[in-house]
Parts: sequence; structure tokens; C-alpha cells
Amino acid sequence: MIARPTQLYSCLAAGILLFCTSVNLPAQTAHVAEEQGLVGVAELPEAPAPQLIASSLQVQEPKTPGTQAPETSSSATQTTADSAQQKTKEELAEEQLKVQKKQRIGILPNFNASYISDAVPLTPKQKFKLMFSTEKDPATIGFSMFVALIGQAEGSHYGYGGGIGGYGKRFGQNYADTFDGAFWGNAVLPSLWHQDPRYFRLGTGPAKHRIVYALLSNVRSKHDGTGKWEPNYSNLVGNLISGGISNIYLPADERGLGSTFEGAATVTAEGGIGSMLEEFYPDFVHYMQRRRQRKQAAALDKEARPDKEAKP
Repeated sequence: MIARPTQLYSCLAAGILLFCTSVNLPAQTAHVAEEQGLVGVAELPEAPAPQLIASSLQVQEPKTPGTQAPETSSSATQTTADSAQQKTKEELAEEQLKVQKKQRIGILPNFNASYISDAVPLTPKQKFKLMFSTEKDPATIGFSMFVALIGQAEGSHYGYGGGIGGYGKRFGQNYADTFDGAFWGNAVLPSLWHQDPRYFRLGTGPAKHRIVYALLSNVRSKHDGTGKWEPNYSNLVGNLISGGISNIYLPADERGLGSTFEGAATVTAEGGIGSMLEEFYPDFVHYMQRRRQRKQAAALDKEARPDKEAKP
């Protein structure tokens, strides 16, 4: 489950994409500190590669003349080295997650996007923590409340009725759909199948190529062990599970197998729009920042020009 925007979210994405494809935005890389600062993300300093010296993990036993020191078990040494290396990777992944948790699209959390193409894979515990960080964020809950208000005005899910009771049901349904999809597609299944649930922002290249890349992120993901792309079973199956669970609380006339598959397909398509927002929103922020700077520079130059002309 990469992202689950609604119609309002989709319109915002379409507007930004139209803007990005019609304006020649400056190319950016995921490791440029200026860009990270503009989107509220500070770039991590380059950390040394987690290299281990084998000799430092071996116990040096004093040798007595006439006796032979017991040899250290190679399997035990390798196990110790693997454990130390795993701990180092986990700590580095935690540092990268701290940076991710500062990212937002407007006021909405954008914690599930990584601007580091070769980011360290997450442990199952970290995948669950990342998912809960997004779902418990006040902006996530507030957005579900806002979407429920729109649904109330449009009369969606007629079986919920009107009034405060109908609004409560719509809010509960919207937030439950979001939470269920993230729980299964971003935490449980990625942990079982060793897939990375994050969106890895490309950040450079032609707009069409980046759009295709963003859309593909919903049907492919990186394997934790190999780092290679593979079918995103976690997201696809997670959407199906979420659609099946929604049959419990949807109005009776909207339940059924067809509704489950339709809902899963819709959420997958909407996830592609969310991925495009994650891909292009930093470009939009960067462009607006540069535009403000140019206007400020032009205003200062205009103020200083009369002084230059007055000098003999």
C-alpha cells in the first residue's frame, strides 16, 4: 500500500503533474542538500560503510610452550560478525527513517517515501513503526474526517444515512480502509515476504519517464535481501485483503466479491497517483522557492537602481 488518496488528493496530484510537465523544472538528485532542505528534510552525512575487521572479532588466546591454543570456531566467528553487521545496518536504517519522518506533502505525512535509492532495508519492527507513524499522524486522521465530510455532502454510501451518525460511519469507513491497507500492505505482508514498502523517489529524468516509474511502484517493489525489483505482492494482496475487510462495515447493498475486487483495483490506481505526488511534489516546492528568490532579487535590484543612477 503505497498511498491511498481520494478524489481531492487525485485532483491535487493532477494539478502538480500538469504544472511539472509544462514547466522546465531544474533537475534534482536525491542527495542534494538544498533540495532536502526545501522539503523539510535534512540530508544525512555520509556514513562509513559497515565494514568489520575479522581479526577484531577473534579472541586472542595466550599460547603456552608445549601446548596448542584452542582454535576459535569459524562458524561462531561468522555468526558474531553477521550479528554485528546486522546491528550496524539496523542503526543506519533507523537514522534514515528519522529523516523520512520529517517529510510532508503540504500538511500530509510523506514518511513512506525515500530519497535514497540504495536505502538500507528495514527490519519488520521498523516497517510496523513506519506504518503506525503515518496512520496515527493528526493530519492523516484529519484528512479522513475531511473526506468523510465531503462524502456526507455528496451522499456517498447512502446506507449510512445522514446526520452525525452517518458522518461518523463515513469517517470510520474511510479511516478503516486507510489503516487496513497500510497495515497489510506496508507492514504485515512486506515483513513476511521481505519486500520494502517504501516509494523510492527517482528525482531526475524526463517527466514521462518519472510518471511511468511512479505508476510501476504499485506493482513492483525492492526485495530486502537482493535489492532487486520484483512484483509487489505485498501491495496487491494487501489491497485485496483491505477490500475484503471493508465488506464487514460497508452498507449491506454494497458488499460482495465484486465490490472487493473493484475496491482493490481502485485503491491500486489511486496509489499510483499518490506515488506521483511523492515523485513531483518536491520539484513543485523547489520551483516555487526559486521563483520567490528571483522576485526578491528583482525587487532589491529595482530599489538599488535609482541610487546608481543618481551617482555622477
